[in-house]
Amino acid sequence: MEALFAMTGLSTDLVLGPDPRMPRHLHNHILRILRAAESAVRRLIVIAARDVVVVVAPRKQAATSSTTTTTTSAAIALPLLDPRKRFDFRPRRRAKSFPRICVIGVSEPRPIPEIRIPTPDDEIDATRLCRRLAGLKRALDDLPGQAKRLARWKARRDLGLNRSKYVSPMRPGWPPGRRKRAFHEVDDILTECHALALDRENAACAASGRAHAPHAP
Repeated sequence: MEALFAMTGLSTDLVLGPDPRMPRHLHNHILRILRAAESAVRRLIVIAARDVVVVVAPRKQAATSSTTTTTTSAAIALPLLDPRKRFDFRPRRRAKSFPRICVIGVSEPRPIPEIRIPTPDDEIDATRLCRRLAGLKRALDDLPGQAKRLARWKARRDLGLNRSKYVSPMRPGWPPGRRKRAFHEVDDILTECHALALDRENAACAASGRAHAPHAP
């Protein structure tokens, strides 16, 4: 984590600077590591929530001043659910034409704009990346609290109080960020965490009589 923070320039006290920017190649490199790290931490939360029991009110309660959270803390909270796969095989279409509207005899057609190819050294906005990294650090610093978050989500799911249509926080199949060939130590950590969390989920499903459980192909 310290290495990722050092690469982004984000301070370890989770203070985001104004308009954080970084080269495109560095942004993509950190993002490749961050996807796997987020998946590994989600599985750590699943393992930590194994014996956590919470009581949820049967009806939704109105938010009070003591239970509301600030926009900043909510914006950098690690999502508990894996992003689901999108099965869209349609090719991405981009416009290849440019309108050159003119009035004959009055105005000239607009010049064709020069298409600039992005380069690895282009400075791009890194605000969302820094927020995801800050949310990951918050989750690692407070695993018991994140385990209670997941336990509350499951309790509300069982009572039908949330809108989630998923049985498990882990999506079926391989976890997000998983690679066939590991290029960073986080890949091995994700493999171990996924196996342990999978055993935990299968045991919980067997105990509750549910047939659905995420699986590794």
